Amino acid sequence: MIECHVAPSPLGPILYRAENDALTGLYFVGQKHYPKGIAEPALSDSRAVSRVIGQARDEVDEYFAGARQTFSIALNLGGTPFQRQVWDQLRQIPFGEAWTYGDLARRLGLPPGASRAVGGANGRNPVAIIVPCHRVIGGNGELTGYAGGVDRKRHLLTLEGGKGREQLALF
Repeated sequence: MIECHVAPSPLGPILYRAENDALTGLYFVGQKHYPKGIAEPALSDSRAVSRVIGQARDEVDEYFAGARQTFSIALNLGGTPFQRQVWDQLRQIPFGEAWTYGDLARRLGLPPGASRAVGGANGRNPVAIIVPCHRVIGGNGELTGYAGGVDRKRHLLTLEGGKGREQLALF
């Protein structure tokens, strides 16, 4: 069974999508690559949701409150094998750090020039925040593309502090 729920966040409404016992999507409403074919549920503060959606909401709320750095919610991300490799590598970026697309490519054992392919997979991440695609920056330290918008990316990196915040000082 597929369940969708929209809840408020400090960065705007978030669509949570779950199927069976796993979270399959977490999108800022209206972001780039927002899922097609999903009727957008009305914004709701109701906690009358499945265990999976409830846990995901609680963990994201704790993250925004500064009380959570890692997530334990079960995920089912779909995607191609290459996308899943990139998304798995994203989950290795420590809280408060930012890696470049080139860093990701090297960690995946890819040749120079694979940064664009890595960036494409990064941009298709279906679970924002929990799979921290916002922690990836351009090779020159710039905040490059983020499906949820560069302002949200800046906010998330600032929230996490650490090396991500130091890199933001370049702007």
